[in-house]
Amino acid sequence: MSELKYWVWLSTRLGVRARMKLELLEHFSGVRALYFASEADYRAAAKLTGEELRALGDKELDGANRALGLCDELDVQIITIRDAAYPQRLKQIYDPPVALYVRGRLPELDDRASVAVVGTRRATPYGERMASKLGYEITKCGGIVISGMTAGIDAASAVGALRADGACIGVTGANLDGAFGGRLPQDIAANGAVLSEFAPGIPVGRFGFRLRNRITAGLSVAAVVVEAPEKSGALLFADEAAAQGREVFAVPGNADAANSYGTNALLKDGARPATCAWDILGDFAQLYPGTLRRYDADARQEPQPLPPEDRRETGETFAQLRAPISQKVIDKEKREEYIDLQQQLSALSETQLKIIAAMDAPQLHVDDIIEKARLPAPTVLAELTVLQIQGYVTQEAGKRFSLNVRPTAIQGK
Repeated sequence: MSELKYWVWLSTRLGVRARMKLELLEHFSGVRALYFASEADYRAAAKLTGEELRALGDKELDGANRALGLCDELDVQIITIRDAAYPQRLKQIYDPPVALYVRGRLPELDDRASVAVVGTRRATPYGERMASKLGYEITKCGGIVISGMTAGIDAASAVGALRADGACIGVTGANLDGAFGGRLPQDIAANGAVLSEFAPGIPVGRFGFRLRNRITAGLSVAAVVVEAPEKSGALLFADEAAAQGREVFAVPGNADAANSYGTNALLKDGARPATCAWDILGDFAQLYPGTLRRYDADARQEPQPLPPEDRRETGETFAQLRAPISQKVIDKEKREEYIDLQQQLSALSETQLKIIAAMDAPQLHVDDIIEKARLPAPTVLAELTVLQIQGYVTQEAGKRFSLNVRPTAIQGK
């Protein structure tokens, strides 16, 4: 514990390159000696920039002590690069972080196949469905999902993993005290872990999300880009993963879909196509014997959308909202809002429809939703997260939820 404050001090030297921190640790044979070294010692040890020398010359430990206090308050574990718990896979990249701040329980990664699922924040319903499907199937196959947790593809893949009751690791480019504003990081930490290289309480600029890519890729054996437009950060991630020697996959999309320009370009450049989890994990079965198994997508237990005629049985309230669908008037032009909404609702699963049917009043408490839907609490919580991401549901204070679907919009009035 006496050395831990020095590890936190070193990790908070944001002006010092990660690779340089490793070289200095090797040169001084430990973090304590590194902390007490002089500027002359630093100059003799490595080719440091002026900014790096200034950062290392700041020996103030108040920030490190505050960060340690926040770690205790937030139940955050600190894993240094010298600890046995530090993932070897990440340790082997060119510039691994010297410390990881972890909330939750970090799964055993080195003997498991983990897949980073990434894509655009502005995902289409197709992209979100594919990301959730892959997250679900990767977990069912025995793999681990690595997610950046940002809105869109990243979040949908994490939700899919949670629906499968499997392990998921969230990687944030912020510090952990700033990463838990939403429900998703809390759910991930409860079933796996959320981690950052930034100490709690230490301000981090937007550059943190660029640095996150190397960690997300470094924890994975493969990366799959689900949906990405022509100029997408997900393509930069694919470059990082390829540079680390990770296998890169992409989900094919329509040739004329703007959100698929990037993924289709990756396929033309040599990325491998992926339409299910086994497309990604199949090649790793021999490397991780006994942990991976093929998941039969045709027989999966994941709730699937029902035919329109059967959806009337999913709940009385929702039956009333859906009733106008059967009253077709061929010569009456439907409003675009009505058409789009019906198309979106047709993509929901039976479980999601039951939850929507149960939400017959605004600001309904989650316990009431669970009781009305007659579904297991973990299922309802996970599906509510999906519905929030897709925009059907809004979470309000006190674990209360409101439905965004308006009867007037559904009826096309």
